[in-house]
Amino acid sequence: MKKKKWMRRCIALVLSATITSGIALPPSADAASSTERIIGAVIGGAVAANEMNAQIKYYNTTEEGRQQLFAELQEKYGVYYRWDLNSQLDRIFTNLTAAIGSMDASIYDRPYNYFINQQDSFNAFCTLGHNMSVNVGLYSYLTNEDEIAVVLAHEMGHGQKDHPAKGMKSSLGPAILANATGTVLGAIAANVWSGQGLTKPMEWEADNLAFEYISRSPYNPGATAAVWQRVIDLSGNNPASALDIMSGAADHPSNAARRDNYAKKLTEMSGGKVTVKDGTVYVNKKKLVTPVAANGMSSAERAYFVMGNLAAAYKNGHAASDAYVSGNTVMLGAQPIVSCTGNDARPSEIASLLNQIK
Repeated sequence: MKKKKWMRRCIALVLSATITSGIALPPSADAASSTERIIGAVIGGAVAANEMNAQIKYYNTTEEGRQQLFAELQEKYGVYYRWDLNSQLDRIFTNLTAAIGSMDASIYDRPYNYFINQQDSFNAFCTLGHNMSVNVGLYSYLTNEDEIAVVLAHEMGHGQKDHPAKGMKSSLGPAILANATGTVLGAIAANVWSGQGLTKPMEWEADNLAFEYISRSPYNPGATAAVWQRVIDLSGNNPASALDIMSGAADHPSNAARRDNYAKKLTEMSGGKVTVKDGTVYVNKKKLVTPVAANGMSSAERAYFVMGNLAAAYKNGHAASDAYVSGNTVMLGAQPIVSCTGNDARPSEIASLLNQIK
């Protein structure tokens, strides 16, 4: 009964809009025919919308639907297997699932399905039903496990907040309501993998959740800012660049804005003691170190890893201990701070300076 009332209300609204918009209906029989077409479109659109919602719910929440969609994704994109990359992916998902589970136990209700696909572009995505995939092309740009974990944590943030389903409904809903033609399943199939309907607030929410997840994991929280510095180093600050990592929204934030958001969070984690500017790490506003470019990373990218280690040291109480050197690594209590290369300042110099300014 409620459904019929809702349809009648929709019909009345459409007819009212048609009349008040100044569009004249043809007289007599033509008017009746036109009215029937309008009513038919509204009813057809309402039925299509109900079908869309039912199918999204099926793929998103039922185990049968989740697995069916996962198989379709594998068929569409192809499965890439390499033992080391797949072992790493298993490890990342194990670590992130535990981290997310410590603050959101609902992750265990729909464990993530994931695979590496054969696409060469730099991307990863999460879609309905906690189904995720990583393009093999991502590994051409990222080799650091901590940074790869940030990418996946961001996508899991989308999944935990049900952004794929919400985005799809907002993106497909108006078109389906306006057009009773075509099939709803066809519309879903055409859009389910493309991140349609994700908004800038959703992107920010996923970014912020990724920081929380990484902070609760074994990974360096500085990787959150470092990965965006790497994207900037590779492609600049254009948010619509070919390196469309962790995106999907038409108006997602700029690369620099995302990096700076994470840098701010790292400073907050350190109790306001650690900052980075132009590739130089500062403690209590005093210069500690400017890491040199090394191991495929720019100076600025390495600086954010040092920042993350220092922030973790302050957060976990290690900063109360003296800094010292173990091999080529500067330690602060039990927390590694920076592993020096031949062109960096000497570890003993960094440790001594850190003890003076921390």
